[in-house]
Amino acid sequence: MPDIDVAAAMARPTGVPELDRVLGGGVVPGGVVLLAGEPGVGKSTLLLDVAARCASAAAPSLIITGEESAAQVRLRAERIGAASKHLYLAAETDLAAALTHIEAVSPALLVIDSVQTMVAPGIDGGAGGVTQVRACAAAITRIAKQRAIATVLVGHVTKDGSVAGPRLLEHLVDVVLSFEGERHSRLRMVRAMKNRFGSADEVGCFDLHDTGIDGIADPGGLFLADRAEPVAGTCVTVSLEGRRPIVAELQALVTESTLASPRRASSGLDSARIAMVLAVLDKRGGVPVGRNDVYVATVGGVRLTEPASDLATALAVASAYVERPLADGVVAIGEVGLTGEIRRVTGVRRRLEEAQRLGFTRALVPPGSGPYPSGIEVVEVPDVHSALRRLTQVATPPPRPVETPTPLDRTGIPRIHG
Repeated sequence: MPDIDVAAAMARPTGVPELDRVLGGGVVPGGVVLLAGEPGVGKSTLLLDVAARCASAAAPSLIITGEESAAQVRLRAERIGAASKHLYLAAETDLAAALTHIEAVSPALLVIDSVQTMVAPGIDGGAGGVTQVRACAAAITRIAKQRAIATVLVGHVTKDGSVAGPRLLEHLVDVVLSFEGERHSRLRMVRAMKNRFGSADEVGCFDLHDTGIDGIADPGGLFLADRAEPVAGTCVTVSLEGRRPIVAELQALVTESTLASPRRASSGLDSARIAMVLAVLDKRGGVPVGRNDVYVATVGGVRLTEPASDLATALAVASAYVERPLADGVVAIGEVGLTGEIRRVTGVRRRLEEAQRLGFTRALVPPGSGPYPSGIEVVEVPDVHSALRRLTQVATPPPRPVETPTPLDRTGIPRIHG
């Protein structure tokens, strides 16, 4: 064991700091990365930029594309300023031909776009089938390990956002990245789902524009709405993605339902957790939203996956129900339990420091979450009922007034009395 040289397995920066953050320092020679995302989200643009940066350092890079022609890739490279004499392109779907190109170029970085388009000779099934994807991924991984080539495989996703193909594909590779973003928004996020070389919870933020894609080193404020006065139905929380705190705003809308089963819709949040929080609000918090339509969404397209946003969700829904805005400059952090208690979460101090940096002055946190940074008022709330009473005095919301229709005369014009 002491005779093994570990220098060859050290991560090498790609030149894109946000991607290096997610990868754990950069690409590793012989390491295989699977980058999955929806069509048109910007995967090819990001990898073309990375390959060009690697090629500019006199390290040969090879992009094998099965979805575009070499001319199309070159046009995009010229548009984003990624052309380089050490960047090689090949339009191939045949695995044998792709392996020949790899042998000839001996690249330091290899990009396969995408693994679902490759076809291995002698293997039954068409391109994208389970057998073909397994065989092609295994062959590319094998040559990457043998020749110490940092390799990135582009993968497709299913309707629910998971990686398409056999589950074995995720086990074969060393790193699995998810490329996320709304098609109508410039914001893109790369999230690590599996990482043998670093943290599996990191997130990188990118700005996709007409001339390429750039990393966003400081995403603070990107996920907050810009308004002059507080609005009912909003609450701010701080999510922790790896070591990066992200301040995000949640918005809720509660309306009277005309359906037998009230509608629940969410964007950027787990629908199962939303349903749980609504049930706790109804039973433990005294906010009867069971017969209302409830819509909950995050600002800016960010996706919050950890339960630390439960308390902010509950406060946003309660605020929307009574149509009263929460106090300005407040963040809420905490997991909501089924009995209504607020559970502790990790990294509270780091979250509060980020909130304070962005100008927030007050925070609601679970009990025993200290020590806290100075300069921000911290209020410990043991349960949902206490959080509602502390901020909005809506532990027992007032009933909504029933509107009486104005009487009409025969012309359809409201009658004026007096």
